[in-house]
Amino acid sequence: MNLSIFLSASLTLAFLIFNVKNSERFNIIDDRLHQRLIRNRDGFSWQVVAFLNDPKLMVVWAVLLASTLIDQNKYQTALWVLATLGGTDLAGIILKKLVRRHRPDLHSDMENGYSFPSGHVLGATSMALILVHLFGAKMGTGFVIGLLVIWLMVVISRLSLKAHYPSDILAATSLAIICFSITQQVFL
Repeated sequence: MNLSIFLSASLTLAFLIFNVKNSERFNIIDDRLHQRLIRNRDGFSWQVVAFLNDPKLMVVWAVLLASTLIDQNKYQTALWVLATLGGTDLAGIILKKLVRRHRPDLHSDMENGYSFPSGHVLGATSMALILVHLFGAKMGTGFVIGLLVIWLMVVISRLSLKAHYPSDILAATSLAIICFSITQQVFL
């Protein structure tokens, strides 16, 4: 991945962490943006999208992908897939415990734990980046657009279910890009 993308993601994540932890004004603006984004989001079962992209289920998808790669004797690539998702998830868990941001008001009782960064978006972004890297050139633009649509559905589901603030989504996306970039350099 491009160094400028890595640096942009790193600066974005640092900016978000600092402001979520230290700026009441930033958090008020983030909450107001969240309120505007969640209006009139009923009518579609976003729980289904959230379930299919649950961080625990994303691990299952990664193991299945790695198993397929092992069957094709692509051991290093399989290890990269597992390290990318595993490392990203671990970084997300650590960041959640360091920041300790509570979820937005009116979030579902099914949503527990801290909200920053979004684990669902973190996993969906990581998996999308992995799949684009592995199959994007071969499968073409339609495949990449399909992954983008799925990713957007995950983002909308997390906001619609009132589980995350917009900055949680942006932080997860930035963290996934950072971890993806690092594991690419280490494994590929």
